[in-house]
Amino acid sequence: MKKYILSVDGGGIRGIIPAIILAEIEKRARKPIAEIFDLMAGTSTGGIVVAGLCKKDKPQYSANDLVEFYQEYGSYIFKSSFFRRSILSWFNCAQYPHKNIEFVLDKYFGDDTLQNTLSKVLITSYDIHNNYPFFFKSWREDRDFVKLKDALRATTAAPTYFIPKYLKIDQIDRVLVDGGVFANNPAACAYASGKRLFPNDEIILLSIGTGGTNRSIKYANSRRFGKIGWIKPLLNVMFASGLDCVDYQLEQVIDDKYIRIQSQLKVASTEMDNITLKNIKFLQQEANAMIEGNQKVIDKFCDVLS
Repeated sequence: MKKYILSVDGGGIRGIIPAIILAEIEKRARKPIAEIFDLMAGTSTGGIVVAGLCKKDKPQYSANDLVEFYQEYGSYIFKSSFFRRSILSWFNCAQYPHKNIEFVLDKYFGDDTLQNTLSKVLITSYDIHNNYPFFFKSWREDRDFVKLKDALRATTAAPTYFIPKYLKIDQIDRVLVDGGVFANNPAACAYASGKRLFPNDEIILLSIGTGGTNRSIKYANSRRFGKIGWIKPLLNVMFASGLDCVDYQLEQVIDDKYIRIQSQLKVASTEMDNITLKNIKFLQQEANAMIEGNQKVIDKFCDVLS
């Protein structure tokens, strides 16, 4: 028997790319994403995508609804005051107020919990208080009571962008940040969980990225970085470095049962918080180009479904 797993990378506002790709898959498959996949995993913005597509209670969201989510609320989530944009913000506050993203997550997910999803859901985060990765798993009874909006607030708490999310789970205090610090591409985490959940089944894994970059850090520049100067470049390196590594590992382990849709960004910004109308338009162009450039891959996956 075949089991289908979906994995969606992190990437802030670039989450509009996998949302558009998944809308295309919904269109071709003629069924909702939640009816295709048995397990769906996401990091950061990817967590929002998979949770939105798995939401059980009305309203249920389609991939197109999530495209609108990024178009409508991206600028509100990444809205910052002059003070937060100033040099002072590097010393004593996050770049963006957490109240904005919490308002949007509450609007979209309300009081729905992890157990109240149409497919099994895995959302990544990292517990900086206890120093280990923390996984929100909808099938675990000791965690399925967690509200989706709280799990998503945790997985999107990218260092310097938003303050960490405090939660008490299993009677343990947890201080949670963006899962991208260790698994910006959560496909390997998804596969490992899939093998535990479906030990006797054949696994087909679809992994969707949010666009890559060839941007490099020159030695002449890096040698001048101080502690503050390293913060943003180091975050970019941390979030990007694991993507290709996971891709290589899964290609070696499951070969043709692993499908990756990812391309280098050509016109859109790689910044997670570039919410200008121009960049939103560019991200949509990138998504359509990614669909066009991966026609055979998408056709192959839809053929496997049929």
